Amino acid sequence: MSSVQSSSQTATASPPVKPGEVRLEVVVLPVSDVDRAKRFYESLGWRLDADLGVDDGYRVVQVTPPGSACSIIFGSGVTSAPPGCFEGLQLTVYDLDEARADLRGRGVDVSEPFHDVTGVFHHAGTEGRLSGPAPGHADYGSFAAFRDPDGNGWLLQEVKTRLPGR
Repeated sequence: MSSVQSSSQTATASPPVKPGEVRLEVVVLPVSDVDRAKRFYESLGWRLDADLGVDDGYRVVQVTPPGSACSIIFGSGVTSAPPGCFEGLQLTVYDLDEARADLRGRGVDVSEPFHDVTGVFHHAGTEGRLSGPAPGHADYGSFAAFRDPDGNGWLLQEVKTRLPGR
């Protein structure tokens, strides 16, 4: 295990945090097999930011989805949460069909598109899901789901035009 490994992809630094700002930078994800998780997320095309093996029982791996300002960290000794317990981790995509095809092409089992019966976000689990994208592929209304090898649940949400203030 390397003590420091960083991506060969070029990363653009984000502007510094300004007074009054609060940014979500990292989500710590519980996994059972660090190397398997690393292979999985890299296979999605996520940038490897760091793989730090500090000592026995403590390893930190950070990866970032393309275009995201928020990364995920997983490893050994970084969380006491049980592997696979996260639900509703959300990735916003421009084209849900294209994103689903990309994931399938990478060997990921991704759900068919769905929308919620209320037309607002989505219920927990599979309750209230209607098959197919939201009518007219309405922004914020169409979803698809997949899981990492530990069972952590991810959602894709289609957004072409952001709401004001976003």
